[in-house]
Amino acid sequence: MSEQQGIHPHVIPEIEDWPIYKIHANRKDFIKEIDQFTLERLQQLYPNQLEDIIAKTIYKERIRMKEEPWKVDPPKDRQFWRRIRSQLFDRQGDRSKEEQQTTEKQLLGRIIHRYSEEIVGTFKIKTFLFARRFLTLFFTRLLNTAAARNFYQIWGSKYRLVDRLLVQGEVDKIRALMKKGTVVVVPTHFSNLDSILIGYALDTFAGLPSFSYGAGLNLYNTGYTAYFMNRLGAYRVDRRKKNPIYLETLKAMSNLSVQHGTNSLFFPGGTRSRSGMLETKLKLGLLGTVVEAQRYKLQKGQGEKVFVVPLILSYHFVLEAEYLIEQHLKRIGKEKYIKAKDDFYSKRKILKFAWKLFSKSNDIILSVGQPMDVLGNYVDEEGESYDQYGNQLNIADYFKQGGEIVPDFQREAEYTRLLSEQIVDRYFKDNIVLTSHLVAFAAFELLKRHFPKLDLYGLLSLPTDDFVFDQGELIDVVTQLKAVLVDMQLAGKIKLAKELAWEPKGIIHDGLRHLGNYHVRKPLRYNKQKEIISDSFKVLYYYHNRLENYGLAAKIVMAPQYV
Repeated sequence: MSEQQGIHPHVIPEIEDWPIYKIHANRKDFIKEIDQFTLERLQQLYPNQLEDIIAKTIYKERIRMKEEPWKVDPPKDRQFWRRIRSQLFDRQGDRSKEEQQTTEKQLLGRIIHRYSEEIVGTFKIKTFLFARRFLTLFFTRLLNTAAARNFYQIWGSKYRLVDRLLVQGEVDKIRALMKKGTVVVVPTHFSNLDSILIGYALDTFAGLPSFSYGAGLNLYNTGYTAYFMNRLGAYRVDRRKKNPIYLETLKAMSNLSVQHGTNSLFFPGGTRSRSGMLETKLKLGLLGTVVEAQRYKLQKGQGEKVFVVPLILSYHFVLEAEYLIEQHLKRIGKEKYIKAKDDFYSKRKILKFAWKLFSKSNDIILSVGQPMDVLGNYVDEEGESYDQYGNQLNIADYFKQGGEIVPDFQREAEYTRLLSEQIVDRYFKDNIVLTSHLVAFAAFELLKRHFPKLDLYGLLSLPTDDFVFDQGELIDVVTQLKAVLVDMQLAGKIKLAKELAWEPKGIIHDGLRHLGNYHVRKPLRYNKQKEIISDSFKVLYYYHNRLENYGLAAKIVMAPQYV
């Protein structure tokens, strides 16, 4: 086992010294700071439009409460917004301009405070230590580190969890940077397990202090989940709320958290990848707060830098894959897409699914990408920035105007766009290809070539019972793709799991053994005649998509005997 796959000591041994603990120990003061920051920002952005944005917020909140009410919504929600509306408009004609402005500012402050109280969570050490122990048990069972395969022995721990949950890549560098400044991790996003899994792995194996991370407010609808999430430093994100007051409050929380040196984690793609592809376009809202926080730190004379670290998750399976690809196909296909009847929820098949959950061994790889500064320049272990030609840079110069560090929102928006492009670039270069990724891509490309006149929806509607993947053909395509991927790895364009060094037959066997093996309908499997078949072309398409946008399909040349 390489050192990167071992267990590192904690960079900051005492939890009381972790930045996330310190900021939540002063939660009231932090919320006051968010309130004031957001109020000033909104007054700056909408100097003569406060009444309009308050009115629009009231309107959107009334729609939310009517059309999408959640159990986790604040108590007396309707009464709150009814009072805000009443105080904004009642006796409006009797007020002077100054009195109206004062009223608007007061109402705006109340709305911001309600949002900031909802967004900011807490961090409790006892809850964290319990969660650490519980998650060790949970992930051990999920990834089945037990050697045995019968029901009574699956609870063993002969193999260590560290052999299944692998943290690879720039681990040493991110550990060094933790001592130099604030680290913001920006992962790919495929599953609802991602936040918990990343936080656990970076704590347990990489030895990093806990990160502040966003969790969808919908997750708090369950009592047990809400209890733990509320006490583990997560901040709550309500994606139903699109009004500018809420969004600015959320961004203020992110900005100030980074300014205070709290290491943060958020998914710049915004939501789980429905297609199974790596993200190619990121949302710039929270990402922009990282750039702005760096400028604020420089303005205050703080030398600490903010470091951005891409992280790429590689799964053999995604628990929600069937649901996610259904959503993706419905969104892009519209009237072309007709959902097939789902008859795979018999008790027998649910029990079969549960058995697979505990009887199959799976690896999950977290690839820590190349760290960079907020301008997208690569940094060394000392935190020094370098341009693409290897020249050392002083990032403070990029925030100056007339020799002084000053805010320039248009300039910082451009920096955010450039940073997002660099993150996407690292997603593709630091992506680790598993055997299941390669086999799924090769198989679906073969399916496409056998039915060249069908579009995607025609392919996905084909009956799976009528198609058998020719193993010789699959070996040929995997051989071609492997050669291309090896060249790409040598050129620094991608990374390959160690199993990709095997012969094509071994790669295919390993890929089929792991590919979606938690699904009732397997994307690829051997039948009783040892033929390779698929139970679901849709799920196969989902896993195929992991290697989209690399240009691999154009590299496949069909041998004459298979044309």
